[in-house]
Amino acid sequence: MTAAVILAALAAGYGLGRWQPWRRLGDWANWELRFHLDRWATRPRQAVLAALLLATDPVRTARAWRHRSDPDQP
Repeated sequence: MTAAVILAALAAGYGLGRWQPWRRLGDWANWELRFHLDRWATRPRQAVLAALLLATDPVRTARAWRHRSDPDQP
């Protein structure tokens, strides 16, 4: 039973990693943030995007979050 749950979680993670839903959702959230000024509607969209990024690629998401305010490289 436990092995089946672990295998299902691994398969779901692999599937999400191959499908890369954050790219489509990121483009959509970017469009919504640029052309819609309603903050209360865009906050949940940003939360969904952040959750997807953390679920599908936690290492790069954490690295990007840590280095978001770094100065540009010369």
